[in-house]
Amino acid sequence: MYFSPEPDTTGFFRNRYFLSATALFITFLNLLITSQVTAFPANEPKATGFRAAVVKVDVTPERHQMLLGYGPRLSTGINDRIYHRITVLDDGKTQFVLVSSDFAVVSPSEYDKVAAKLKSQLGINPVNFWWNLTHTHSAPEVGPPGLPIIFLGERYKHQFDTEYTDMVEKKLIDGVAEARKKLEPARLGVGWGRAQANINRRAKGVDGKAFLGMDPDGPVDRRIGLIRIDKADGSPMALIANYAIHGTVMGGEYTLISGDAPGVVAEYVEEKLGVPMLFINGAAGNIAPIYSQYADHKRGRLHQFKVLLGDKIIDANQSIRATTDDVTLKASGLTVETPRKAGLGWVDYLSDYTRTTKAGVNMVKLPVRFLQINDDIAIWSAPLELFCEISNEIRDKSPYPYTFYFGYGNGWLGYLLTEEEIKHEGYEVTVSPYTPQAAKDLTDAVVNQLQGKK
Repeated sequence: MYFSPEPDTTGFFRNRYFLSATALFITFLNLLITSQVTAFPANEPKATGFRAAVVKVDVTPERHQMLLGYGPRLSTGINDRIYHRITVLDDGKTQFVLVSSDFAVVSPSEYDKVAAKLKSQLGINPVNFWWNLTHTHSAPEVGPPGLPIIFLGERYKHQFDTEYTDMVEKKLIDGVAEARKKLEPARLGVGWGRAQANINRRAKGVDGKAFLGMDPDGPVDRRIGLIRIDKADGSPMALIANYAIHGTVMGGEYTLISGDAPGVVAEYVEEKLGVPMLFINGAAGNIAPIYSQYADHKRGRLHQFKVLLGDKIIDANQSIRATTDDVTLKASGLTVETPRKAGLGWVDYLSDYTRTTKAGVNMVKLPVRFLQINDDIAIWSAPLELFCEISNEIRDKSPYPYTFYFGYGNGWLGYLLTEEEIKHEGYEVTVSPYTPQAAKDLTDAVVNQLQGKK
């Protein structure tokens, strides 16, 4: 349509243009509202950019509990309180839930139970839900024992506390629901740190056999992997710190409930920064704290880990200069099958985690999860006490500059050692369901997955 170049002294064209534009705008709004109502199923997040939230939930028991780690022992009090720390990340298409809980381990069946409830009640796909344990040895048992009963049957003659387990499950689910309601625009940053708070614990005797002790020359992983979540205005929201260390500053004689080093460090960093910190353990299968297995927290210097590790996390956090609100999340998983140790039995309620081949070989079905964040962060997790050489090798071969292993994830399926360390025997070998082939099977599968996704 051609409009006269002469001035419109009547206002006709101007008014007609205004009315037409108004009509088009109203039509556009109606279409937009309609599309927003129909485009997203009830349980799927709307594409609104990167959002995040964090919740901290107290799960300290009100009465005495059997503690997990070492032999069976009943708690006699509380040294420090224990928590679920929950963060939800949402890029508009994928909603990812990460939970760090101050417990030693849970059975994969316990994870499956909670994951099923999250799916039925909140619509969360299990592949988007990771439950990682800090591995403190001074916190209550949660759920049935799982695989440990095969190795340590004498330890599990008592019944686990179903009432306390129900409370732990409910608080986790309620915490996730609360975090989803609190989602707000956020930014994400990543970095590395380093701490000398750990040491290889596979001491060797003159006969070459391993025992629980200290090996200053043994393999270790002293890197801190750090993910920081900020609010849109740049103020802090949450911290995720990944470090390999057994939760065994306190020993088998200690009967007070405690988060051990991971819990004490998390509380300390939270006091300093004013936001929750999720402590995520790493490949700590052969890694101990430099002070280990003391009968009381003063002699164990539990407080010193605030400096040895807590201050190093704070330093690493300060080194993260850049954050972004342009975040893409991709969660996935695979199952690694590897032969089961000959003659080893299994637990009936873990039947989903084993199978027998046509040739009669019993296999462990090991679930491995992956989370890719943008093009530079890859996180993988497994229900293992993994030896650090394995995660170190995978990190070195990964094309992602920030590759983290989140240990004790979604259950516990034993220690997984290197072929070389199996030759030295020791405690970890006795509580491992795997053959010497397992380390290669796992490493190859994870590296192939990481390299294929880059």
